[in-house]
Amino acid sequence: MEVPDWGTIPRMLRDQAKNHPSDIVVADGEVRLSLAELRTRAASVARGLIALGVAPGDRVAIWGLNDLQWVVAAFGVWDAGAAVVPLSSRYKGIEAAELLRATGAVLLITGESLDGSSFTDLLADAMGGPVAGRPFAGLHDLRHAVVPEGLERPGTLPLFRLLSAGSRVSHAEVEERACAVRPGDLCEIMSTSGTTGTPKGVMLEHGQVLRGYWDWAEIVTLGPGDRYPVVAPFAHGFGLNAGLLACVLRRATMMPIRAFSPDLLTELIRDKRITILAGPPTLFHRILDEVDTTGHTLRVAICGAAAVPAELVRRLLDRLGLERMINAYGLMEGTVVSMTRAEDPVEVIASSTGRAVPGVEVKIVDDGGAEVPAGERGEILVRGYGVMRGYWGEPVKTAEVVRDGWLHTGDIGALDPAGNLAIVDRKKELFIVNGFNVSPAEVEGLLLREGSLAQAAVVGVPDVRRGEVGWAFVVPLPEAGADPEKIPDKIIAWARDNMSGYKVPARVIVVDALPVNANGKIDKRALKERTAI
Repeated sequence: MEVPDWGTIPRMLRDQAKNHPSDIVVADGEVRLSLAELRTRAASVARGLIALGVAPGDRVAIWGLNDLQWVVAAFGVWDAGAAVVPLSSRYKGIEAAELLRATGAVLLITGESLDGSSFTDLLADAMGGPVAGRPFAGLHDLRHAVVPEGLERPGTLPLFRLLSAGSRVSHAEVEERACAVRPGDLCEIMSTSGTTGTPKGVMLEHGQVLRGYWDWAEIVTLGPGDRYPVVAPFAHGFGLNAGLLACVLRRATMMPIRAFSPDLLTELIRDKRITILAGPPTLFHRILDEVDTTGHTLRVAICGAAAVPAELVRRLLDRLGLERMINAYGLMEGTVVSMTRAEDPVEVIASSTGRAVPGVEVKIVDDGGAEVPAGERGEILVRGYGVMRGYWGEPVKTAEVVRDGWLHTGDIGALDPAGNLAIVDRKKELFIVNGFNVSPAEVEGLLLREGSLAQAAVVGVPDVRRGEVGWAFVVPLPEAGADPEKIPDKIIAWARDNMSGYKVPARVIVVDALPVNANGKIDKRALKERTAI
């Protein structure tokens, strides 16, 4: 079934609300939100944004945990003709400020953190308080910061003020704004370490995300009546597009998960009667080993991993009687690339990420750019509708990874004769901690802000529990005068206060000098060898 001729997210929401107004698309605790209610609430947010001066094409950031308000805010931003800039709830003030500054976001909408504190306090600590009509001294483009009631601070306004400001904007004006959005307009700027190391903003358009995640949902068989807990953060491409957006596209009920814990599995499977679940292999091992699945309703498991143990696939299909298990490959810059299909044998699901989705081409090339035969390894190149418009404000870096229409992913893979793609390595230096990409270059840059280090080099190290973790090798400044034995704890404590938890190095090793190769660059291979000692 082809994606309906919506073209844009605002038109999709209006069509779905008109034809299926009572379908429940959000279940957040005891609160239920229908398509008709989502459309009404989103339009109210859009009216407020327009009243505060948000123009078509502006960037509006959302910073919070997965919840109903995040959903409403996102559709409100899209109704206003603006692009959503998601901020990870794990961000510290410095990290959030860098993305806000880089994208020129004009307005920030925040929710509550897990401990009930304010995200804007983190920003104020990093950037300074209000000045010259702006909420934060160090963010000149940001005109407004909207916060939950009770978490106001100087320069911010509570959510009800945003909504009340919308009374100055007519319903006709917001409808005109929403219906003026075009398929090629920007709908998201997703933060990613990308294929070149440092964080960048991936630009995605309305038409391409609608098609990509309609096709994704078609293969998954997500549809009305499904109950789907969205564990991945809405600030991540999977959580936002294969979670929040996909559920509204297919009229399924999303269950936003603020903070996932293993103890939640029993409640989701036994009490919430979920039908779709996505996660890493460890999540499904835990279900099989620790959860009483008697009478469960789970029918589809989605496991986006380079390799899934064949025995796990067999146990899930046999013991739980699943309709299908899906393995898939995608990346921010290329959206959905490949997926296994229901008819695929266990061996294909376990050893590959399946075939390219409709409208997408995949090829494997050697270091010289020549296509290699089936079965041989090389860099994965992707072409099709899902390839990003580019990196926000980074035309040179965009041209480095998108050439002649082909996205150079930096991942190493191989295609079998049937076109199934196996991911075998990462050409880039990124490592993955608990499913989150970590750029060594980014962590190194953050560590140097601490002020007592002359150099820092970070490498990924295998870890049984988290997949990989970072080890940081650091050279202190001579004038720092710190006790070398105390430096690791000091650096890790600073990192915990100033960067997302998954970026914090698991170990800090103090060295007199970093090894270099013949080109004078830091020899990461030599550092990796030291982690094996």
